[in-house]
Amino acid sequence: MPHAPIVPPLAAYGRLAVSEEELVAWGEQFGGEVTPPLVVTLSGELGAGKTTLAQAICRGYGVSEPVTSPTFALVHEYLSPRSRVYHLDLYRIRSPDELTNLGWDDLIEADALILIEWPENAGGRTPRDHVPISLQHLPGKPDRRLLYAGGHV
Repeated sequence: MPHAPIVPPLAAYGRLAVSEEELVAWGEQFGGEVTPPLVVTLSGELGAGKTTLAQAICRGYGVSEPVTSPTFALVHEYLSPRSRVYHLDLYRIRSPDELTNLGWDDLIEADALILIEWPENAGGRTPRDHVPISLQHLPGKPDRRLLYAGGHV
């Protein structure tokens, strides 16, 4: 079932300059409002805040255990009262063909919240109705990030 694009409140054109504290608050609110099944992609350069945002979304979604980066494991699974959460980090994926070994097709079809860091490494295998979120460093302001959510990023 397609999901309506979700954009940050008060964000002109779907983008918002945020501090880390504001990013966490936004992520927790986002996590509290989404419903599964939903695939969310988190793009951005190293250190942009993708894992921080994934942790906040999980907290808002009801995950009570610590959420850590799945950089080496590639996939972490968490439980929430609402559904399972799959947190994927595709940084080490060099070809979309490698996704098959992760059980990609079953994961993205699950009745779950799926958070995917480095989605560009999945090639064209991300679902069309995913919610894209992108974080970028704000030039000249190392303590702020540009948050783009929904639509084309």
